[in-house]
Amino acid sequence: MPENLLSVNGLQKRFDVGGGFFGWGKTGIDAVSGVSFDVARGETLAIVGESGCGKSTVGRCILSLVKPTDGKIYLEGHRIDSLSTNEIRDLRRSIQIVFQDPFSSLNPRQRVGDAIAEPLTNFGLSASRSELTEKVNDLLQLVGLPQECADRWPHEFSGGQRQRIGIARALASSPKVIICDEAVSALDVSVKAQIINLLRDLQEKTDVAFVFISHDLAIVENIAHRVAVMYLGKIVELAPTKEIIFSPAHPYTRALLSAVPIADPTRRRVREVIKGEIPSPANPPTGCRFHTRCPYAYDRCRTEEPKLKDRDSGRAVACHLTELPADEGAIIADAGR
Repeated sequence: MPENLLSVNGLQKRFDVGGGFFGWGKTGIDAVSGVSFDVARGETLAIVGESGCGKSTVGRCILSLVKPTDGKIYLEGHRIDSLSTNEIRDLRRSIQIVFQDPFSSLNPRQRVGDAIAEPLTNFGLSASRSELTEKVNDLLQLVGLPQECADRWPHEFSGGQRQRIGIARALASSPKVIICDEAVSALDVSVKAQIINLLRDLQEKTDVAFVFISHDLAIVENIAHRVAVMYLGKIVELAPTKEIIFSPAHPYTRALLSAVPIADPTRRRVREVIKGEIPSPANPPTGCRFHTRCPYAYDRCRTEEPKLKDRDSGRAVACHLTELPADEGAIIADAGR
């Protein structure tokens, strides 16, 4: 088994909203509820789900941009969720982020070379100005940009080029983990493929681990080793990417996958439409959180919350239907169609 680099255990994040003076009328929203997973060195774990499922909050908790309400986060065996302000600064060198919007993530008044050099300067990773310039040029070359780009301004670049600059800046401190928060969703289709290929090449060269947050299973298929599917703050399925793509076990995963377009016009996919609206995280349903939209829900789903349990092939699923005998499960599935 590969060595676990990052471990998240029982992560919870609750946001207090509303309320008047002295907190009267305040309510809480559980953005993340008991999320657990591990990431090995050189591995890419994708976290997917609809908007509002809590996947970006997980990434921000790992980065200590928001403080978890409960749970534990470990990096190389050291707990990082309860660090002091000074300790968090040191953590930034080991965990970096690539943001969604390549246009707003760069300072328009800062030259590209200075933006990439900033982490090197902050963490004292260069002994002289000449060494700093050399490292910036090496990083630009690593992400496929010419050295001349260092003297240019962010507005002179396309979206894909800006994202390459953002990736170079994230790599500057030689991090062990990079959080990619919807890192390609704002890019054109052809540019998405280029950035995905770049990330894969960089992972082979540096052995960095990625936590790749996305809503697009078509993109995830081409970069992730494993996929965690989230719904309303919880992981409902966690499995190797091939298992998720070719044999999804949870009804929500199957519905997400059925919405992915197929390029081959000769192939057909049975569309599983999710009906209804996502319930409010401030008042989640009893039992399985997905039962109000699941076509296969039965009595147990409405009263008992399923736990994320290990199945075969390294898969973990939180669904009562998967615990039924094959014939009984088939009957319920047929009734739900």
